[in-house]
Amino acid sequence: MRLFYLLLVFLISPTYAANTEPPIRFGLTAVILTENLRFLDQWSQYLGYKMGRKVEFVLRKSYREVMDLLDSGGIEFAWICGYSYVQTRKPESLQLLTVPIYRGAPRYHSYIIVHHNSPHKRFSDLKGKIFAFSDPDSNSGFLYPLSLMTAKGEKPETFFRQTFFTFNHAETVQAVSEQVADGGAVDSYIWEYLAIFRPDITKKTRIIKISPSFGFPPIVFRLGVNPNTVNLMKDTLESMGEDVTGKILLARLKLDGFGHYSDSLFNEIRAMVKTIQRADPKHSLLPTD
Repeated sequence: MRLFYLLLVFLISPTYAANTEPPIRFGLTAVILTENLRFLDQWSQYLGYKMGRKVEFVLRKSYREVMDLLDSGGIEFAWICGYSYVQTRKPESLQLLTVPIYRGAPRYHSYIIVHHNSPHKRFSDLKGKIFAFSDPDSNSGFLYPLSLMTAKGEKPETFFRQTFFTFNHAETVQAVSEQVADGGAVDSYIWEYLAIFRPDITKKTRIIKISPSFGFPPIVFRLGVNPNTVNLMKDTLESMGEDVTGKILLARLKLDGFGHYSDSLFNEIRAMVKTIQRADPKHSLLPTD
């Protein structure tokens, strides 16, 4: 840990202090553990040092709030969910920048979890129970379990006795670990991250279903941002593994790096949305075009 701080002291200096340009604003939600504010400060300093301009992380509770900031010009970049990314916008207001690489691939899963002492072994066992969703614009925390219900001809209000949104994957794990909910849907990356840093809560949960793999929550930029700034941010993120401090930060994120991938990476999520919409075109929990 001491080495970490020494590296930051020597390799990160406020070279952007004399830059009179406004800071670059980068939106985040619980796609990572945003309660780790010290780490976020270190990461923003690193990005600012590399880009020669101050970078500020803008934290919001929900994906919808981050998307609204992108739409209104309140931020330039954001780490959002694949479901948020594939939703229709008229006119289009954002574009894919880069995708995190996790355990060798730009992919992750949705985990359906229950309490470790729960008798439930399958998703169908949760019918009539209390279920925690993470965010209404989350693929792993909402869309995937919704697709499981759709396949059974069910909706949340008919399948579960009660549902609620935590707006934070870590809090979904917490809710299940404390038996506030009988089950929940979470991002595999967050659950695995918590298993390392918060095993006190993950060890009280058990995974009963793992989804197919999906494109990892991407980093996007708002259309209209200076192309030089866009290219510099992309290059900075995708080259983090090439210097000591970047490697340390990636290790703290439990990511291999960031990489350039085609928009088709998110086609499985698009297909899932279309399947749900065909089954119920007026589904009250899906955003309208």
